[in-house]
Amino acid sequence: MSAPEGSEAHIRFAVPEDAAALGRLDRETWSYLHAVTALDPGPSPFFNERFGPRDHLVAELDGRLVGYIRLGLPTPLETNAHVRQIMGLAVADAARGRGAGRALVRGAIELARRQGARRITLRVLGHNTPARKLYEAEGFVVEGVLPEEFLLDGAYVDDVLMGQPL
Repeated sequence: MSAPEGSEAHIRFAVPEDAAALGRLDRETWSYLHAVTALDPGPSPFFNERFGPRDHLVAELDGRLVGYIRLGLPTPLETNAHVRQIMGLAVADAARGRGAGRALVRGAIELARRQGARRITLRVLGHNTPARKLYEAEGFVVEGVLPEEFLLDGAYVDDVLMGQPL
């Protein structure tokens, strides 16, 4: 998969051997800016029965894993199997601004198309302005808002639903 022009990010499928690095990345980037659950203090398996390596694209910069995006089915229903949903995106702080996040989003869109999806959707917290700007720049539009859906660190936060046709 390709990266945005001017970027050095290399995008590939995750492999089982990435699990430890992805778990560390999750812990290092955790924040209520994008997370709705508390940080798990101990290491837990990154891959599980619902999401395995082939559900994740990873970004590498200078030979180091610096980000991932998780793409899955929004529900187990056959009636919306034509939709893919971005269910997680993380980029190491040191790699921000170097195109890894954009390359991951573009990679997920490309993968969803190859899988035969007709739509791609995501949910993003209303106060996560950097992520919302990235998604908007890549063609996602706001399709709905669940006002004050989450109480995070003492503040009520909207859940923003975004999507685009493929």
